[in-house]
Amino acid sequence: MNLKNIHIGSLIQSKVEELEIPTSRITKFLDCDEESVEKMYLEESIDASILLRWCKLLEFDFFRIYSGHLILYSPPAKVGRVVKHKEDTLMFRKNVYTQEVKNFIIEKIKTNQMTASEVISKYRIPKTTLFKWLKKE
Repeated sequence: MNLKNIHIGSLIQSKVEELEIPTSRITKFLDCDEESVEKMYLEESIDASILLRWCKLLEFDFFRIYSGHLILYSPPAKVGRVVKHKEDTLMFRKNVYTQEVKNFIIEKIKTNQMTASEVISKYRIPKTTLFKWLKKE
């Protein structure tokens, strides 16, 4: 899966084909005609409310794909940026990385497209986190 250039319509179409969902069920659920569904398959981006309906119909969180993109390709935080927290607030960063992101990174290393150090520096993934992923593979 290409997390850099997301074409959500083709991803939805792939999931529909994988699950073998009949077009009649899709049109009834989305309250639209077949032509509209076919147009959605060709769209690179889709309105969030429609995407949410697709998520429910296909029982798949397409928004995670965008979250994975943000994790991998968002600009680095500014140096010296201070984040203030309330004393009573706890912040948990566990499970920040989706399985799609983990698979993407592991695939880059396994196919020798990137080294572990390149992944760590480019995507700012902690060294211990990366090596835990690789160990589980």
